[in-house]
Amino acid sequence: MATRWLFKTEPSVYSYQQLVKDKKTMWDGVANNLALMHLKDIKKGDQIFIYHTGDEKQAVGIARALGGAYADPSKNNPRMLVVDIEPVKALAKPVTLAEVKADRQLANFDLVRNSRLSIMKLTDAQWVKMMTMAKKK
Repeated sequence: MATRWLFKTEPSVYSYQQLVKDKKTMWDGVANNLALMHLKDIKKGDQIFIYHTGDEKQAVGIARALGGAYADPSKNNPRMLVVDIEPVKALAKPVTLAEVKADRQLANFDLVRNSRLSIMKLTDAQWVKMMTMAKKK
């Protein structure tokens, strides 16, 4: 079974809409040790929520990992990892940070507990809950 993730991005730097336009991208710029450990665990086919930070603070789309993490070719440091991803689909309704914080089932989600982390793993229950929230009108 594929692991599920949430990747954060500042939409003015790289947005989900840009990923759709590009058709795929090398996800780079991860420097936090815990985020790098998570990045190392990503496998081909893993599903990823793309979360816009800044003023938006919401999950806006789903992407898929095209392979595992590898050393960033632009850096001379094997610890600095990247992963290639492709868009899958935009969420019918973005899931805001406020909605996540208000849901008791998501109280242990790293988006709430460790809000500065740029790459985080989701449990199956967290993924299903977020997908349900993305469908509500």
